[in-house]
Amino acid sequence: MNPKESVSKNLADLYEMMGLPVDLVSAESGFTVHSLRETFKNLPFKSIAYRPDYFSFVFVKNAYGKYIIDEMTFDITPGTIYFTNPGNYRSFEWSEITEAYLITFNESYLQEHVHQDVYQDFSFLLTETVQPRLMPPEQFDEIEKLYHQIHKEHLGNSIYKNRIIGSLFVVLLLKIKEYFWQNYNPIYEGNRSSFIVKVFKKNLEDHYRAIVFGQENILLRVQDYADLQHLHPNYLSSVIKTKTGKPVSTWIAEKTVAKAKSLLHNSEASIKEISFTLGFSEATHFSNYFKKYTELTPIAYRKLQS
Repeated sequence: MNPKESVSKNLADLYEMMGLPVDLVSAESGFTVHSLRETFKNLPFKSIAYRPDYFSFVFVKNAYGKYIIDEMTFDITPGTIYFTNPGNYRSFEWSEITEAYLITFNESYLQEHVHQDVYQDFSFLLTETVQPRLMPPEQFDEIEKLYHQIHKEHLGNSIYKNRIIGSLFVVLLLKIKEYFWQNYNPIYEGNRSSFIVKVFKKNLEDHYRAIVFGQENILLRVQDYADLQHLHPNYLSSVIKTKTGKPVSTWIAEKTVAKAKSLLHNSEASIKEISFTLGFSEATHFSNYFKKYTELTPIAYRKLQS
């Protein structure tokens, strides 16, 4: 396999591809947090090139190495925070780790345990490439307290574990927004291709928010998203696939399933009501669609969450 064909569906998947221990990360929860010192014990270490299918924060209190996103290389230095989202090719190198923590999460976890409209308040999550930020010591200390508390709760067995982590994660995102992105808007950054990707992501999020609030009751197609930017659908598809590694249809499917999971977990609506909310004309069609992407029926998924 060519390294640039490696797609990491979750952190356990990536670690397995690189022959690293996976006992500190969960393959299915949609959320991980752990000390990188516990995983990368044999240094230096150079990763494969891969496309992650999840978001990540790296909190570097004291470590050194390199982080490569597409063709951009960033030095890993103490007091730095790195944020990446799904799509871009990346790799990393660690030469020394005294203390560094990694948090990864997917959209379904955000929708279920953090906030159904997380992108409304945290639009920076939609960006393609974010420059790492060197933090003043007092600001990094605030962030450090939060990721350590999240790590502690993650290792615990509270029946409210996900709710506690979700609440702490909102505080963490607010602090990062305060320190990094008070006036950030991803739509106004980058070149033409990046602009198209960012507008597409915003249109996708806006449409599904409108669906949940009852303002829309249809599922948009590739043609519809292309029309919103006055583009040919083939051109939009090419840009999105090239820049993110996933075709438009996959983005639509993943967003639909993420919203469905959130509604199944967070509302008392019936399967029929949820199917109509998401734009399906028949509940059976919705159930088949949901099972195709999750291997569970909506009823079975809801029972697992109860």
